[in-house]
Amino acid sequence: MKKLIYIVVVIVVLVAVGFKLMSNKEKMASNAAVAQIKSDAIPVKVTEVKTEKLDKSFTAQGNFAPIQSLTLMSETTGQVQRVLKRKGDKVRAGELLLQVESNTMAADLATAQTNAEKAKRDLARFENLAAGDAITQRQLEDARLAAKSTQAQLVAARQRLTKTRITAPISGEINEIYVEVGSYLGMATKLYDIVNVDKLKLEVKVNEGEVLLINKGQKVKVKADAGAGQEYEGIVTAIAAQADPTLKFDVEIEVKNAANNNLRAGMYGTAFFEVADQREATLLPREAIVGSIQNPSVYVVNNGVANMRKVKVGVVTQDKVEILDGVKPGDKVVQSGQINLREGIKVSVL
Repeated sequence: MKKLIYIVVVIVVLVAVGFKLMSNKEKMASNAAVAQIKSDAIPVKVTEVKTEKLDKSFTAQGNFAPIQSLTLMSETTGQVQRVLKRKGDKVRAGELLLQVESNTMAADLATAQTNAEKAKRDLARFENLAAGDAITQRQLEDARLAAKSTQAQLVAARQRLTKTRITAPISGEINEIYVEVGSYLGMATKLYDIVNVDKLKLEVKVNEGEVLLINKGQKVKVKADAGAGQEYEGIVTAIAAQADPTLKFDVEIEVKNAANNNLRAGMYGTAFFEVADQREATLLPREAIVGSIQNPSVYVVNNGVANMRKVKVGVVTQDKVEILDGVKPGDKVVQSGQINLREGIKVSVL
């Protein structure tokens, strides 16, 4: 009897467990069906097509470069006797940088000066003699040539002596020095790198639509990425007449540096080109465009369904696109989430 009761209890437990499992399976299936129904709708963010003021103002990024930069080379030979300016020093145009040994050049100058004075005296004597027909015309001509030759030699000797005093050709800052006291200079020995950062030029690239909005002499607001928000006034000094291989145009903007030379060559900068011409236009955010600007489309949402439409675009700004045809103000257009969309698919608006 006890054995029969045990068997009945086991059967009841098994039936209860089986019923519970069946109930859980039906519940899971129901949840999966609900999830499947919900997953049919792709979540997207939409924006409304609006008529707004079309602002053609834009920005362009680039690097600051010195307005003047050069590598100073030696134009003389000899040993360096004095170094007056070193790396990091500021210099003015004409200021003495190096003194090269000049004894030999000074001796050459003295010899050239003596020869020139002698030739000048000889020419005066020959001219007096020629007046009395005491010498031939050929002798007089030779004396004149000798005077001119020695005078030229004197000028050259003075120039060689002058070049032993090496001066700064431009104002700026010594960026690098390549010689020391005792160095022997040959012709074209590298001496200094000098950069002038009192003014800099910001070199940026713009596209074909933007370059038509820029004029030479136009004032531009400029900021350095590392400049803690400090703003500078720049002037457009050059606009490329031809695009580069990427169809971008080079634009140079001259910027006057602050008194403490906050701007440095090589820094990144941003130029803000303000365009006063504004008009009403139908606009969409750029990220709403599917495909390229040359072959653009958008997804328009109607009654929870996304439909692709071809559109015609006009002016393209930094973050907006002018729509000339394909949608109208008030249409709901997918702004993000297009990657998962196809024609006629259901969507849910976030």
